[in-house]
Amino acid sequence: MLCSSDWLPQAPLEPLQLDWLAAAGVEVAILRLDRIDPLISGNKWFKLVEHLKAADRAGAEGIISLGGAHSNHLHALAAAGKRLGFATVGLLRGHPQQTPTVGDLLDFGMQLHWLGYGGYRARHEPGFWQPWQAQYPTLHAVPEGGGGLLGALGCAALKDQVDEQLSHLGWDGFHGWWLACGTGTTLAGLVLAEAGERAVYGALAVPVDHGVAPQVEAIVEEARLHNPRYELIEASRGGFARVDPALLAFIEQTEQASGIPFEPLYTGKALLALKQQVQAGQFARGTRLVFVHTGGLQGRRGFVSETHVN
Repeated sequence: MLCSSDWLPQAPLEPLQLDWLAAAGVEVAILRLDRIDPLISGNKWFKLVEHLKAADRAGAEGIISLGGAHSNHLHALAAAGKRLGFATVGLLRGHPQQTPTVGDLLDFGMQLHWLGYGGYRARHEPGFWQPWQAQYPTLHAVPEGGGGLLGALGCAALKDQVDEQLSHLGWDGFHGWWLACGTGTTLAGLVLAEAGERAVYGALAVPVDHGVAPQVEAIVEEARLHNPRYELIEASRGGFARVDPALLAFIEQTEQASGIPFEPLYTGKALLALKQQVQAGQFARGTRLVFVHTGGLQGRRGFVSETHVN
């Protein structure tokens, strides 16, 4: 079995109490996916679970997938492979380099292939997977980031986790979701789960031209959902993995005020974008939002502010 059906991680839902939210009269609860597991953390397990079930049904012996040298997806996949006993292969962007994440991938037993940058850009081209499937015929291919409809369907379960905990906050409901988007898969899953009932706001951690919008549209169309409610907000601050002093200062201040850790690639950018929208008056007083903490904290180790400030 590639997928352990007896492991159903539960994420706590906690109030997020910050001065700028209180001043605007906006209530936010944070779904702490960073706390579900020390290794298979964040939204990554939810994106993987339906892919693993499909691989198991196909009789595969493991998973082959793609990512970068700081990939949260590959990190979770390799950890799951080690824990559950299936083979993993990672196709990595760029040229060989040593990062804390890459070190973990090797320690977890993942076999790595570096594609360069041109080779990685070809991942969407027809025939990309053919030579890899010939080399690894017993492995099941999973898209970058655990994307696609299967990844989204796994993330739809997040709605149930929130609904089950609303009464603990004294909430009888809420108005929308807010989360970071790297591929748009988690957002698409929540859009499918809500089926038009609540809005889902995605803070883009990657530039607009990285294809999040068409990926979300493709998933929604494949699921035949006719009334999706979502909005994508530019939050990349100049590009993927771009970090600037204002963002780092915001993360530090927020961590001191809330006691909750964030990282600068996804969750920090998403929360700063929410602050900007709240202070611009985009949400009326009394609005209640659920902020999804998508994890990714392992990636903090590989990003030293002195070398990534632009």
